[in-house]
Amino acid sequence: MKRLLQPFVLVVTALLAAAYAYPAARLATGPWERVALAIPFFLIWIVPALYWTAERDGEESWLDQAAHQASYLSMAWVSFILVLTLIRDLLLFATAALPLERAHGVITEAGVPAVSILSLAAVALGAIVALRGPGVEEVEIRVPRLHPELHGFRIVQISDLHVGRSIRRGYVERTVERARSLAPDLVALTGDMVDGPVERLGPHVAPLAGLAEGGRAFFVLGNHDCYSGADAWIAHWREMGVRVLLNEHAVLRRGAATLLVGGVVDPAYRARRPEISLEEAPRADFRLLLAHNPKLAPLGARAGFDLQLSGHTHAGQFFPWTLAVRLVHAPHVAGISREASMWVYVSAGTGSWGPPVRFGTSPEITLVRLVSA
Repeated sequence: MKRLLQPFVLVVTALLAAAYAYPAARLATGPWERVALAIPFFLIWIVPALYWTAERDGEESWLDQAAHQASYLSMAWVSFILVLTLIRDLLLFATAALPLERAHGVITEAGVPAVSILSLAAVALGAIVALRGPGVEEVEIRVPRLHPELHGFRIVQISDLHVGRSIRRGYVERTVERARSLAPDLVALTGDMVDGPVERLGPHVAPLAGLAEGGRAFFVLGNHDCYSGADAWIAHWREMGVRVLLNEHAVLRRGAATLLVGGVVDPAYRARRPEISLEEAPRADFRLLLAHNPKLAPLGARAGFDLQLSGHTHAGQFFPWTLAVRLVHAPHVAGISREASMWVYVSAGTGSWGPPVRFGTSPEITLVRLVSA
């Protein structure tokens, strides 16, 4: 009972109650309909109220896993139901004001079942898009005076894989297979690879070791990697042959050309602050920075990097968060942008977090090619 009175739980409860009040008032016509509509809101409440506020050790039971999946799917459904209810009300207002009596009558009669059907269809379609596996997003970075031996250099970025309840070994194996088919010269794992401890998820991330041959794979921490036990995962990635960059850089050579790879820790990593400098770094023909959070772009631009690869935003993952994310992360929300003289590419994510749903975005493996301008 004491946990339920924590400020965080009280705030979550109040927000969900307010969100419930609107569709309940606009869609439900009787007590049983209001109870049915309350179920997904209650399922959403379960995870932050009962799981995020408690220390839980060991393997999760099937009941724990089912509760999380039901909660996350309810998050997506509630997002769609709120948006569709608002659209219905705006159409009712517009048809009443114009007036369009026939259209108003149709929307009044068919609006509620349409909202219910469309919201469920959106969740189903979004789940198919999220779980079928990532496609390949190709990006060309044109670099003035690029060393001839770096022309065509191929960087494969995997970001925000979120191996955990929805993303399992099979999904990881498909991701690795597609990444290997792109013949990368360098593999960038830009954080949020996992949602859980090494003991539970180690076997599921194991296929990623197949991308680490020749020391070409680099990893930087994301915030969820930190929540999942940063130090244990750092050690595990190194055992897999992946090079972990903690506010440091490494040098790759391709013929006579030199490529420098830097990596900064996520702000969620309590052991160090994110910072990087190239003052004592060797001269390089191209300087690549890996930083999970795109908000670190000013840091990379000041240091003198040519390109930063980031993730974190999921491009909003599904509507309407695809719009809301722009308020938080602009100008580096998704895709290619500039920070002073440095290019910034933000991946939409290779997996999904929370609801295994994508609507308005798609999971991606990014193929970045360096070409002479």
